[in-house]
Amino acid sequence: MQIITEFPFAVEEEVDLRILLSDGITLSARVWRPVGAGAVPVILEYLPYRKRDGTAARDAGTHPYLAGHGYVCVRVDMRGCGESEGLFEDEYSEQELADGVEVVNWLSKQSWCSGNVGMMGISWGGFNGLQIAALAPEPLKAVVSLCSTVDRFADDIHYKGGIMLGENPGWAATSLSWFSVPPDPELVGDKWRDIWMERLENTPFLAERWTQRQVRDEYWAHGSVCEDYSAIKAAVLSVGGWHDGYRNTVAHLVENLDAPVKGIVGPWNHKYPHIGMPGPQIDFLGEMLRWWDHWLKGIDRGVDNDPAYRVYVMDSVKPEVSFEHRAGRWVGLEQAKGAEERNWAFSGAALADEAGPVGRIVATDVACGQGTGEYFPFGFGPGELPDDQSTDDAKSMCFDGAELIEDLEIVGAARIALCIKSDQTRAQVAVRLNDLRPDGTSALIAHGFLNLHHREGHDHVIDMPVGAAVDVVVVLDQAAYRVPAGHRLRVAISPSYFPFIWPEEAAVNLTVEAGSLRLPVLDGEGVMVAFAPAKGAEPLAFERHSDRVERKEMGRDGNVWRQEIIGDDGLIENPHTGLKTSQAVHEVFEIEEGDPSSARARFGWERSFGRNDWMVRTRSHVALSSKDGAFVVEAKLEAFEDDVPVFAKDWRAVVPKF
Repeated sequence: MQIITEFPFAVEEEVDLRILLSDGITLSARVWRPVGAGAVPVILEYLPYRKRDGTAARDAGTHPYLAGHGYVCVRVDMRGCGESEGLFEDEYSEQELADGVEVVNWLSKQSWCSGNVGMMGISWGGFNGLQIAALAPEPLKAVVSLCSTVDRFADDIHYKGGIMLGENPGWAATSLSWFSVPPDPELVGDKWRDIWMERLENTPFLAERWTQRQVRDEYWAHGSVCEDYSAIKAAVLSVGGWHDGYRNTVAHLVENLDAPVKGIVGPWNHKYPHIGMPGPQIDFLGEMLRWWDHWLKGIDRGVDNDPAYRVYVMDSVKPEVSFEHRAGRWVGLEQAKGAEERNWAFSGAALADEAGPVGRIVATDVACGQGTGEYFPFGFGPGELPDDQSTDDAKSMCFDGAELIEDLEIVGAARIALCIKSDQTRAQVAVRLNDLRPDGTSALIAHGFLNLHHREGHDHVIDMPVGAAVDVVVVLDQAAYRVPAGHRLRVAISPSYFPFIWPEEAAVNLTVEAGSLRLPVLDGEGVMVAFAPAKGAEPLAFERHSDRVERKEMGRDGNVWRQEIIGDDGLIENPHTGLKTSQAVHEVFEIEEGDPSSARARFGWERSFGRNDWMVRTRSHVALSSKDGAFVVEAKLEAFEDDVPVFAKDWRAVVPKF
């Protein structure tokens, strides 16, 4: 990435601007202002992730760059987070969004603001940017939303196809850890400890809450902008990555928003595109400036002429669990999928032009899913991407196509129609679309999942009729992928896919009577697009006091299949604040051969935060298992000051499975 040190405007920083809300609570903001620019638009990033330490490195390369080009950048910690007052309740709560609207309106009235406000953010900030836009505060004119979702049940980190993700309890542990750390005494003074104790005492048991909500009810509808796309009035630039968990949002927004919208999807993981992996990275800060200039300043930067959907079509490569760079090409489209549809029917074990009898059975194999990779690749831990699918394919029912006689460029979401029978009333199906390469490897293109209990909608459950055939459609995640001539397509079907999704308690035999594959592909449409190389402001030079440690181990230990992930960021020091911080995670997934009810997972996080000779430390732990048709959810939070225990709390809940 090219580091830029000279900007049109010098930048001044305010480390703790206080924003007073209507209920008397103040939120803490870090502000970067362009010196001598007068009243200019404000760009807001609104997060729980602790601006003082959690996002400090990312902020250093981003906000000063934007401010140096004539914008006031404001990074606000949410209520109950960082140095902001109040208590955290839940992700995307009504309070969070109401506070966000107040902040937008407050910023628009400051003397250094022109009256126009934009919101930017990735993940949590991408979510609440869209959600606040749906509440339509008048000053909010534009949004840049990355790695976000339009449907909190169907396409977030909790459930997929109505099936609980293995990352649901993992995210609960991560959240528990993030919200366990105190504010910085340098900014809040001697009351830091009282604030910390109040936060710890009022920590919500999110692992239980998110496990209880197993259907798409009003809890998940709240904050899901797909409930009313027309509510969004601000112009939206939606951005995503093919190696991120949130692959579908950009297409949904491009297809459904009435407000002005453009989409960009590259090969990246859960990161901003100027720092995301795998490459190529792009000049994303420049793309944002074009967007802000157009919608906040009224400067014509050619935004209207951009294709509606700019996507990176990835080339076929040998599967690896990490990549520095992913070969492919950029293409610009006016719709969010290929214009042509190719169809194949199941016939025996083949993908064929014409349907034939199938009548094949696939049984639960608890080891199927070992090659899936992480749901949420964000660069904290080793080997996050999907590996060679051949081992999982061997445990699945596969339908293989003939060798392609010409390249096939997939852009969009594949749809798999199945006529299927189950020998259990509760069952799930995992479907993968793979690229069978001439070197013998099987590369994942996309996957999709369906809780067969939810086959008539995610808002209610209905038993499978044992032994009777039902028709279902599994929609796979969006993809942009070139399958070269000489390769073959494979559809792989399995009744479980642990640890990516949580298995049913009883082993299942699924019988596929018939099926088909519908695939959107390019048919010569689209224009070639290009981006400038990545640029950013000078990075924050941390002092490292201990090394990073990363390890991932998978395999069988006696009768138990086990996956263990360790990521330790080491102890680092911010030279500007003197804060020393560390974070470490330890995840373990286990399941016993032949017994899907034995699935269990535990997640542990440890964080340290301090300065000079003072240090606090927290440990958070979440575990999930099953027993007698119910989930058993456990959590523990411990806090230490200078290694002396100062707080401990345990939670346990038994949650019936729907």
